[in-house]
Amino acid sequence: MTSQIELSGVNKHYGAFHALKNINLSIAKGTFVALVGPSGCGKSTLLRSLAGLESISEGELKIAGERMNNVPPRKRDVAMVFQSYALYPHMTVEENLTYSLRIRGVAKAEARKAAADVAATTGLSHLLKRYPRELSGGQRQRVAMSRAIIRHPKAFLFDEPLSNLDAALRVHMRKEIRALHDRLHATSVYVTHDQIEAMTMADHVVVMREGVIEQQGKPLDLYDKPANKFVAGFIGSPAMNFIPALVAEDGKSLTIDLGTVKHRIAIDHQVQTGRKVTVGIRPEHIGITAAGQGIFDVPVSVVESTGSSTFVTASTTPELTVVETGRGTARAGEMIGMNVDPANLHLFDETSGLRL
Repeated sequence: MTSQIELSGVNKHYGAFHALKNINLSIAKGTFVALVGPSGCGKSTLLRSLAGLESISEGELKIAGERMNNVPPRKRDVAMVFQSYALYPHMTVEENLTYSLRIRGVAKAEARKAAADVAATTGLSHLLKRYPRELSGGQRQRVAMSRAIIRHPKAFLFDEPLSNLDAALRVHMRKEIRALHDRLHATSVYVTHDQIEAMTMADHVVVMREGVIEQQGKPLDLYDKPANKFVAGFIGSPAMNFIPALVAEDGKSLTIDLGTVKHRIAIDHQVQTGRKVTVGIRPEHIGITAAGQGIFDVPVSVVESTGSSTFVTASTTPELTVVETGRGTARAGEMIGMNVDPANLHLFDETSGLRL
């Protein structure tokens, strides 16, 4: 596929602070890419660098094959959708949509037709004469997206656009944004700290930490085979359980250490004998059974039910979290048995955190 955005060896310094460290990223035309990571990881700095709101210190940035290192924002032909919507309060929805066209000299009638066409696509036709103050949060976000769409840019850049919305509206709007992306065959780069948004919306997820790309790939590839302990803990909700362990003499089993519970379990590939490792187990990959019926028993401290799922916390050290479908049978204060399929275990080096 044709690359629409290409970053090669990109670095960004703010004085002594190294915000982006040797970023190499290729975004294919028509792809939806999510940049995800904790606060301060560099994802917004990277997005702002694409927009030209930040200049890169080293490396090369290309958009649609053209070098953009020193090109001002207005000439990059990208459209940014901000968390704060950034609408002009004194303008109607229609005026907000047509503003960028009018300053480029597009005829008034042509601009109004373009606004009507975009509004029909984004469900704003009945709101064109309203002002931003008369709109809900979701409607304002649609106006912000429509204002970006009307320009037909080479790429859409989203900077945490849903973080000001309530939970139900966020779910609805992320479906809308993805559907819009598919209809427009757009190239979209979406910054979020919410890994659920990244997993459900994106074709390609880029996980960042401290200015470095830790791993990138298809969402389920990151879920199934995280490159290191950080990615394993960041992707997936609830977060992966991590347990210290020691590889046994045969190299095909290990002893996990849960404080008062120590148990030997099989692994599905050979590992160096005597090696200290961290075992990762996703909460949804642990099976619950009656005490004495599993591969090891643990005491239950907390049981939380949402109706469709039940979250069980074991009072081990470290704590274990298990997710059961439905109402579940575990009760606080009881002992339960746990089963784990060796194929669902993730092993990481204790020191480096890298996947084994």
